[in-house]
Amino acid sequence: MRKLLGVPLLAAVLLAIAASTANACYCGAARLRCRRVCAADYAECKMQCHTVMKTCKEVVYEKRQYTCYKTCYQRVCEQKTINCVKYVPETRYRECTYTVCKPVWETRMRTCNYTVCKPVWETRTKNICYTVCKPVWETRTRNICYTVCKPVWETRTKNICYTVLKPVWETRTRNICYTVCKPVWETRTRNICYTVCKPVWETRTKDICYTVMKPVYETRERVCRYTVCKPVWETKTRDICYTVCKPVYETRCRECCYTVCKPVHYTKTIKVCCGHWETRDVECCAPAACDPACCKPACCAPVAQCRVWVPEIREKQIQCVKYVRETRVKKVPYTVCRMVPEQRVKTCTYKVCHIVKECREKRIPYTVCRMVPEQRVKTCTYKVCRMVRENRVKTCTYKVCRMVRENRVKTCTYKVCRMVPEQRVKTCTYKVCRMVRENRVKTCTYKVCRMVRENRVKTRTYKVCHLVKECRTKQIPYKVCKMVAETRTKMVPYTVCKPVHYTKTINCVRLVPKKVAYTVTRCVPRVVCKQVPVKVCCPVPCCQPPTCCEPSCCGN
Repeated sequence: MRKLLGVPLLAAVLLAIAASTANACYCGAARLRCRRVCAADYAECKMQCHTVMKTCKEVVYEKRQYTCYKTCYQRVCEQKTINCVKYVPETRYRECTYTVCKPVWETRMRTCNYTVCKPVWETRTKNICYTVCKPVWETRTRNICYTVCKPVWETRTKNICYTVLKPVWETRTRNICYTVCKPVWETRTRNICYTVCKPVWETRTKDICYTVMKPVYETRERVCRYTVCKPVWETKTRDICYTVCKPVYETRCRECCYTVCKPVHYTKTIKVCCGHWETRDVECCAPAACDPACCKPACCAPVAQCRVWVPEIREKQIQCVKYVRETRVKKVPYTVCRMVPEQRVKTCTYKVCHIVKECREKRIPYTVCRMVPEQRVKTCTYKVCRMVRENRVKTCTYKVCRMVRENRVKTCTYKVCRMVPEQRVKTCTYKVCRMVRENRVKTCTYKVCRMVRENRVKTRTYKVCHLVKECRTKQIPYKVCKMVAETRTKMVPYTVCKPVHYTKTINCVRLVPKKVAYTVTRCVPRVVCKQVPVKVCCPVPCCQPPTCCEPSCCGN
């Protein structure tokens, strides 16, 4: 029965301790220490710790995505038709009148008196005996003997004997006695003399005589007569009227659109997560060991101070800048060229050519080739090898031991060069030119003229002239040159810049505003309540419970 009564009492004590601990531990883990000095014969309290669950508030930042819109300007190309003017050069002709002095020849007559001895012819005849040599042609032939030197090239060879020293290497061995001392090794060197046959090349030359037919060119001249038409130039001048298109530059202005990003300042209200710490007074009661009947509200009301974080969301205004595209118009100057026709006169100098014949002589050189035999000498270079003995010294390194003397024999192999003379024959080929005389006969045909005399008689009629003087009159024509002015017309070309109108399509750029959506991620604060385990320690009396508990005995 006593055991059943003790169970509810123990449960009530634990609930009281848990309630007092929860009130004392607001917003933090607070330890409550109790010192009792009520009775001197009570021992010190024993601390008892247990874990309780505490509700805490925590600010958690969550990421949320918002959709915002911004204005973008898109460049749109539009085709626009404009009227343009281009100047095309055109050739035209106009009549130009000029005056030419034309020579007019007039034939006139004049009377001239003169005396003429008039011949009176009398016809007579006579016989003339004469001898005529009549040519009689006879064809004959004869043989002409001549000698021609014909070059005959003959290839000859000759053997050249020479001696070559051929090296013959002979391997020999010899024994070298040396002493080795152990265990201290001493390195020694010695020189070994040997002979090497070194080849020495000697360059020799020899002369080879040969004949060459050398062409000898002889320059001769001959006289050539020819007729040249020599131009005689006469300089004349005349005036020519022509039209020049003179460019006149004119400055004009046109409007051009451009975009400027203009800054716009505005105020924006945002929410800022902040807070502050507060110090609050918390009432805590005495431990459950006190007698509930003895505890009064006046004597059992201790105060504990705790710092508490109080979250707060404030609105804050900030200054922002955004750039707005603004389309502006500016005037751009440009230059237009306009062609203005201008009449000019220039004096043109031209030449008139008269051809005059002239007889000239020129000497034309020509070359005659004649072959002349010429003796030449060619130097042939060849090499001869001669072996020269050379003494060399080779340094041989060996080791000697000083500790233990040991006689050893080493066989050294070396080579000895022995020069053996060898007879060789070299065949040299050369050409010899030999002129061989050759007798030739050619048949020449010629004509012989033999004059045969023949007597002939001819009757010759001749006239005998008697001069009789007679006075006569004749009209002699002569020419008089008179310059007559004559007006002529000719077509003179000139260039005119003709304006041609045409249509041209150009691309104009226009800015079109367009709203573009974009996503912005922001951190939003949220208060979350969670249970946190807290360890609480309370004193437990180890003796009889006191009759009362004063407030001065309990500390924070």
